Amino acid sequence: MSDAVEYITITADSLHARLEQLLGDGGRMQMAYAWFPEPTVPEVRYLAAPGSGRPLQVWQCATDRGHLPSLALRAPLLGWYEREMQDLYGLTFDGHPEPYPLVIDGPASGTDLLQPEGHPHRALQAPLAVPLVNNPQVQLLSFGPVRADVMESAQFLFFYLGEAIAHYQPRLFFKHRGMETRFEGTDPLAGSVLAERVSGVGSVAHGLAYCQAVEDASACVVPLRARQLRVLLAELERIYNHLHYFGQLADATTLKVGQAEGRLLEERVKQLAGRLSGQRFMRNVLLPGGLRRDITVPADLPDALGRLREQVESYVAQLARTTSYLDRLITTGVLTREVAFDQGATGPVERASGLDRDMRRDHPYAAYADLLVSVPLNQEGDADARAKVRAAELRVSFDLIELLLPQLQPGETRATCAIKPSSCGLGWTESPRGSLYYAVHIDELGRLKRVKIKSPSFSNWRAFPFTVHQTNMMDYAINEASFGLTIAGCDR
Repeated sequence: MSDAVEYITITADSLHARLEQLLGDGGRMQMAYAWFPEPTVPEVRYLAAPGSGRPLQVWQCATDRGHLPSLALRAPLLGWYEREMQDLYGLTFDGHPEPYPLVIDGPASGTDLLQPEGHPHRALQAPLAVPLVNNPQVQLLSFGPVRADVMESAQFLFFYLGEAIAHYQPRLFFKHRGMETRFEGTDPLAGSVLAERVSGVGSVAHGLAYCQAVEDASACVVPLRARQLRVLLAELERIYNHLHYFGQLADATTLKVGQAEGRLLEERVKQLAGRLSGQRFMRNVLLPGGLRRDITVPADLPDALGRLREQVESYVAQLARTTSYLDRLITTGVLTREVAFDQGATGPVERASGLDRDMRRDHPYAAYADLLVSVPLNQEGDADARAKVRAAELRVSFDLIELLLPQLQPGETRATCAIKPSSCGLGWTESPRGSLYYAVHIDELGRLKRVKIKSPSFSNWRAFPFTVHQTNMMDYAINEASFGLTIAGCDR
């Protein structure tokens, strides 16, 4: 993947000019993160995507005694990344429009976070920063962090009049696990086990992005069969995630039979995945260099997938014909193209707002370059558009697997991945929820020094509140379900 990434050293003074050039050319920022090349010398790396077919860019920028200018006013999606670095690394981004903590409270008195060993092992929740409201008719509802059912922990603040939501503010990171820190000091060849457990419903996507980052750092060439089987696992994960999504959306619109059928179809895909890989979430298969073991594809797999596809298409079509379901989705939670771009929405969420981006096509990995990846789009940006995009993506996933299976080649499934000390690499996948990146830095002893995870839910939670303001309480659960968000994926 190294040919698909350009590393550019820039100065703090040139950050704004570089950003304007990127935006003027139609590109977009992806993420930013801090690391320590030297024990007390922090550096910030910015990941930029200039556009389809053009290499990704990593901007390497040294800080001025822990200070850098904020880019959040011009590239709002960077706002959370800058606040995250402020909380976890003690950096300061001058001119930030929202300088208050995001993940945890500030460092304790006398603690210097400009030490790599000092960053977070504490569980201090960031203090609450809410708007001042002088109108006595505006009420405040604080929902969570403990919620009914098996929902993940989060607190949602609603300022409302009657049923109208004037302002909405999610408060996440109650269970910040410090997953990135847990990689540090680990053997890079063993890190995939941890990556697969960052977000359970994205085990393949996380594991694959991590493996490809290590392979990039090691200049490791993965055998063809391993790359093809990686695509098979990734698309099965996409199918079961999208079916879970439709079950959840049916539940939010009170279609209990629709919920049950979606979960049943999801379970059938997981059973198929378990039969194929030995584990329902397809863990413990990926490894830097390829696969831990070869996968024997059953002779009846095409027939089994064909039957499953018929059931899935019938299920999705029935939902699309249900007027009570459609009435609750159409015009609910509109995310405009401009807001989706500025706030960094990704995956089906951004594609439902008309942004034509997909890592499988734009920056191919594994064996996707050998397949025709169709990218479904919608322009409406509402809950119905997000459901339509995912329904179309289900068909694309089945198509890709049907194209892939006849192309499967016998051969090796693992190459020796010789770790290069003092190296770095970048890996990515188009997960079921959107673009997912892993950046790895390897120290002089060949151990992981820094791992950065850019997860799609971190991006989509940033965009989600813009679809809640000025809507109504009755539509909230449907809108949240239509985004397909996870908190574990956000709060790493």
